[in-house]
Amino acid sequence: MKTVRDIPELSGKKVLVRAPLNEPVEDGRITSDFRLRRAILTIEFLTQVNARVVVMGHIGRSPGETLEPVYNALEKKLHKVSFVKDIIGAEAHKAIDSLNSGEVLLLENLRSNPGEIENDQDFARALAGLGDVFVQDAFDTCHRGHASIVGVPKFIPSYAGLLLEEEINALNIARTPKHPALAIVGGAKFATKEPVLHTLLSTYDKVFVGGALANDFLIGKGYQMQRSLVSNAEPSAIKELLTYDNLILPKDVVVAPEGADVNQSRISKPDGLSSGDSAYDIGTDTIDMLDELSNEMKTILWNGPLGNYEKGFKNDASLARTIANSSAHSIIGGGDTVAEIDALGLSESFSFVSTGGGAMLDFLTEGTLPGISALG
Repeated sequence: MKTVRDIPELSGKKVLVRAPLNEPVEDGRITSDFRLRRAILTIEFLTQVNARVVVMGHIGRSPGETLEPVYNALEKKLHKVSFVKDIIGAEAHKAIDSLNSGEVLLLENLRSNPGEIENDQDFARALAGLGDVFVQDAFDTCHRGHASIVGVPKFIPSYAGLLLEEEINALNIARTPKHPALAIVGGAKFATKEPVLHTLLSTYDKVFVGGALANDFLIGKGYQMQRSLVSNAEPSAIKELLTYDNLILPKDVVVAPEGADVNQSRISKPDGLSSGDSAYDIGTDTIDMLDELSNEMKTILWNGPLGNYEKGFKNDASLARTIANSSAHSIIGGGDTVAEIDALGLSESFSFVSTGGGAMLDFLTEGTLPGISALG
């Protein structure tokens, strides 16, 4: 795979960069700039060799969302950066033509054009027409079959960015871990986690399942999880995964009446939920178990929150500190998990923190992603 370092004669060349810019926004400001900080690696490399850098990306799920808050944060980190509220129209072309060597232009949210998600070939061709070469650096979106991911490389010479290269190298290590190895998988949506769970259970010595995902497994073991969030997974699929003797589930959970907050919670064994209770987090016995395991491991992989962050259930913060202070090679991913770790000031304490959530899980399962394969 060719990287941005392999692009010939970069000075003055228009380089179209697909960057990871999907940051959380509140009141017009981004609340975490983790992905943006990682995106700068490639952008700065290109400005230092006097390329004309055209950056594109998406934010949120609504076509009406704008990348302007990302631009406001970006201009504090880079010199000579501008923003245009256009993608492939006349304003965008005028702004690109005005770029000098070493300058950066950020385009508007790609998903404001329906051709992005639809992988419309005319839209992909129009995007490709904005640059001389293309650099894919948005690992977090490389599992999507979108125009800026798999479409653009069909039309212009394409390369991997420095961040994408780092992600691939780090996750290849995670696919062949040093033993003993512990994988921790949280979040929800069993259907998206089932393939990677099979992979991890066949590769790692211990695999802990937490978050809402654990409720499906606890129900499979016969516990009444009452009003807890579940994925309605096929019982046969859960039963098959429960046959692995290296699968670990929570010893205890933090529960509260449905709709209650963390102040109304209590710790319960899985068989102790009352009618109307929901499980929102892992309990102290589970944390102690994971802390002990973490200190025995040479490799630790973690993707997805173990508590309902939106409701303030964040018991896994102590686990994050334990892993950060351990001697294990640690790889962390998942949007909510990464945002929480960043808020704790621990991002630099792990061996690698991925910008991907679903992309990380898919790569661990398949060893590649559509956006990576598209680079040739």
